[in-house]
Amino acid sequence: MAWFRRKEAGIRTGRAEQNDVPEGQWIKCPECKEIVNRRTLEEQLRVCPKCGYHFKMDSLGYFRLLFDDGRYELFDEHLRPVDALSFVDRKPYTARLQEASRKTGLHDAVRSAVGLVGGHRLSAAALDFTFIGGSMGSVVGEVVARSIKRAYTEEIPLLIISQSGGARMMEGALSLMQMAKTSAHLTRLAERGLPYISLMTNPTTGGVTASFAMLGDFNLAEPKALIGFAGPRVIRETMGQDLPDGFQRAEFLQEKGFIDFIVDRRHLRTRLIHLLDLVLEPKSS
Repeated sequence: MAWFRRKEAGIRTGRAEQNDVPEGQWIKCPECKEIVNRRTLEEQLRVCPKCGYHFKMDSLGYFRLLFDDGRYELFDEHLRPVDALSFVDRKPYTARLQEASRKTGLHDAVRSAVGLVGGHRLSAAALDFTFIGGSMGSVVGEVVARSIKRAYTEEIPLLIISQSGGARMMEGALSLMQMAKTSAHLTRLAERGLPYISLMTNPTTGGVTASFAMLGDFNLAEPKALIGFAGPRVIRETMGQDLPDGFQRAEFLQEKGFIDFIVDRRHLRTRLIHLLDLVLEPKSS
């Protein structure tokens, strides 16, 4: 009651209690249940300081982390998705696009950029899960394809950071066509002998996994990232049996040879620079 009276007095006098916590200031880790201060989490690159759980990071967060001095040039920001099929489920696709754009400030679920990483010029594309689950529609496929084309046109390496629920059902076959388009562009990149590094984060599923995400010269993943085509429940019901522990997690896939490296986000920039130094000509002074 004493606390309540102090609180009530503070409201009347316009003074806030020093111990009041702004909404959203603390975040509970879903892995270890630790309560983490939001500022501390951001300083740790959105990795839980206690257990190492990797919270989702948006595309700009990855760009700021990886590019030298956090400097880069964005591309393809003018591209916008359209409702070519007049798709409606619980709500019209156009309404979903407007809502997603309003909440995230994005035009679609991907951004592309070019900048220096360890002095090496690099073309990068990064998906954003917050925009309709990072699903791959026509614009996502086009931005990824342009990032690949930018790499082989300028003869620079490529990085794609995947974070997606798969193909975007609201665009039907138009979405599925992006799998073939992006894969074809990657073939041209390979013909030029240019390296492609694929980073799979949690989750990377569906048509994204079945196309560009798994085609890297180096396939990297963040710890415990969910990676697969169909979801565990669908596979379990189809096969009629329980799945192995950790099935479709990065560690299981590395054990089976699908993933080359599992990289803690806090060491990602160092590992990326090391790979680029290994496969590229020495940087000119």
